[in-house]
Formats: sequence, C-alpha cells, structure tokens
Amino acid sequence: MISFHQKLLNLMKYFRRQWRLFSNSERTTVCGADCMLTALQLSMAEVNKQHHGDFTVSLSDVMETWKYLLHDKLGLLYENMAEPENYADYKKTYHTFLASSNMLDIIDVFQKCCALALVPEDESIAPVQLLEFVSGVMNVSEGNGSVLPSTPVNRQDQSNVKVTLLAKKCIYSYLSLLVNSKDDLALACILNVPDRGLGREAFTKLKHASQERKMSIFLMATSFIRTVEHGGKGCAASLFDPLRVHVKGLSNFVNFIDKLGEILGEISDPRVAGGKILSTVKMHLMKGRSNGDPFYKAVEEVVQDLDLKIKNIIDSQHEVLTASTTGVSPTRPKLHSINHGTVYCGRDTVKVLLVLLDEEAVSAPTQNKVELLYDDVNLSMFGITSVLTLFRSPAQSKESSPKPLRERIQNSMDEKIIKSTEIAVAKTANDYFSS
Repeated sequence: MISFHQKLLNLMKYFRRQWRLFSNSERTTVCGADCMLTALQLSMAEVNKQHHGDFTVSLSDVMETWKYLLHDKLGLLYENMAEPENYADYKKTYHTFLASSNMLDIIDVFQKCCALALVPEDESIAPVQLLEFVSGVMNVSEGNGSVLPSTPVNRQDQSNVKVTLLAKKCIYSYLSLLVNSKDDLALACILNVPDRGLGREAFTKLKHASQERKMSIFLMATSFIRTVEHGGKGCAASLFDPLRVHVKGLSNFVNFIDKLGEILGEISDPRVAGGKILSTVKMHLMKGRSNGDPFYKAVEEVVQDLDLKIKNIIDSQHEVLTASTTGVSPTRPKLHSINHGTVYCGRDTVKVLLVLLDEEAVSAPTQNKVELLYDDVNLSMFGITSVLTLFRSPAQSKESSPKPLRERIQNSMDEKIIKSTEIAVAKTANDYFSS
C-alpha cells in the first residue's frame, strides 16, 4: 500500500510531466501549506487596506478565512460554515497573487491532476485527506511516509529548531527565486539576508516600482541595476529614481542571483552544479558570522542535508531512466538558440531543483501559526524582517519628500532644548529626593 506522503510526491511528479496542461511556464513552483497561508495573510491585509486603509489583519481572521478557503477549494463546505466577510475579495486577491508570482498551490495541482485523470486509482487522494494535511490536523513522517499525530517539540530544543527552520527557509528561498524569478515571497524572505541595508522602506519602493512597471519585484530590481550599470536612455532618469539610494544593496542582491544563474549555465553535471549552488549560498549566508553562531551552524547542516537530497534525486531519476525507456526526457533547445550548450545543461539542473522544491512543498506544515505569520521578535534576532511587515508600506511621512533644510535644523534644535530641559528637571528632582 502506498503511503500518503508518497502519494503527494507522486502527485508532484505527474504535475511536472504534464506541466503544459497546468501553466505556461516550466518553472512554475508549487505553493505548499505554509506558503499558502502566508499568501492568504498578505492578500487579506491588502484587501483590508483597500477597505479600511490599514495593511493589517488579525490572526483569528486569517485562521477563520484559511479554514473556509481550504473547505471551499476542496468542495467540502458544511451547511453551518458561514462565509467570512469580504471572502470573495480575499480569494480573488489570493489567486491573483499566486498567478503573478508564477505559483500554483498544492490544492490547485491536486484538482487539476484529478480532472485530467493523471493519477492512478491506487494513488488517489481523498479531498478530506488533503484538507487534514494542509490544515495541519495530520503530520506526515517523511521517513516512512506514515501519518502521525502532531507532537510538540521539547522546550530545550525549540530554539535550535527555530534557527534551523529559518536557515532552511532562507536557502529554499534562494533556490526558488533562482528557478522562478517571479516568486515575490521568496524574494521578500532573502532580499536583506545577509544584511544589505535593504529594509522595509527599500522593499516598498521596489514593490511600488514593480507594480507601476507591471513586472515581478526581482525583475524590477534587475532592470534598475542594469540601467544604472550599463547606462542608456534610462540612465539619466535613474539618477532621480527613489531606488537610487539603494543601488549598492540591490546591486549586491541582483549580482549574487546572477552568480547562481551562471553556475546553472556553466556546469553541465546537475550533481556538481547543485552542490556548487548550495555551497555558494552557504558562504553568502555565513558572511560576517562566527563558527559558534547558531545560524552559521544551522546553515551548514541544512546545506549538507539538501546536497544529499539533490544527489538522491539524481540517482533516483537515473534509475528510472535506466529501467524504462518510456521516461519523459527534456526537450533539447532549438539549433538556432544562442546559448545552445548552456540552455540544455542548465535545464537539467533546474529540473532537479524543481523536484527538491516540490518535495519541500509537500512537507508537513508549521504547527505554530503565530510564529509563521507574526514572529517579528525571533526573526529580528537574525536581522530578518517578517513578510507581512515588509509588504506593509512605511508611514506616509517616511514616503513623502524630505522637509526643507531650515525646518529640519529648527526641529533638531527644538528637540535638543526639550531634551536638555528634561535632563535638568530630572536632576533637580533627584537632588530634591536625595536631600
């Protein structure tokens, strides 16, 4: 009997083999349970901003809508389930966000596979099973594929687990953005990891510019940096671009992703290319950290694990191709392709990375939803800003143009006078009570 987890993995395989029936891009990535919940949170905050002016949403509202969304998408609504307020807008914004990020959620993949009869009867998954898995009611043990009840992590290990999950999220985000340049969620997680001086204000400017140009955030950053580096018509205009103050940080980020892309194109062996990419990301994340740093150790451990997974994926693919001649082989690029050699080898590595990302997409969801969605404190310890905070625009006063120099000097003088007065009053009070 096939385990539930293996059924999920097989579902991803059927999707990859027939990706043209699902999407216009072979590099479409799958949104797992945690990614789905984060996307819903951002979508709800965006709708709330349109209705009430505040880009925010409470955990209780997110969880209520999350429960309804899962039941709705799987056709499992109960008679007594009330539709959340503004649900239609939430759902529309959610799917628009995924589409613009070139992503499909795991339920969409499941339903499409079922509709196209791609899944054999003995590997079928019941909608209620997928509901329980995505909602976190059941936990899947990836070692043997058995379904087990969720168990809390021991308190003494919680800190290490959090750091490991954070390192894992960062590394997977780099891989996801490398494969799918439209993945705005992945970009948000790693834009300033390691620290590049690209905080919430820089992200907001980048997001607004991408919306105006109707392109992904990463492509917007790439376009801006290329204009600055190579000149051309847009060079003069870029001097007054709001992003100009963030050139150094954005250049660092874009050029690093380019470096990973070069590895894809230059190394023909996916096993070697995958290891090189992971090693490069590891050194980048470890920059400026000591050997004893918890994040340093976590990155090292996660990279070792992912490198082994990549090798196992390649070995598994090789075994399948050797045992059968009916396997789907990658289409070679056209003869007139400019980079004919690099396109083919790069595509092989991308296919392996997609399998790795697919496996992560069907991993068990995070049980602590508060830490997943609102964990600003733990993230800030490692110089990372939560996704919700990043997508929330800074206060209007920060976005507006700077005040005149005379006014800024006068305000500074006023603040110094007030501060000196407060110190004097505090000293007098202290002398009075000590006498």
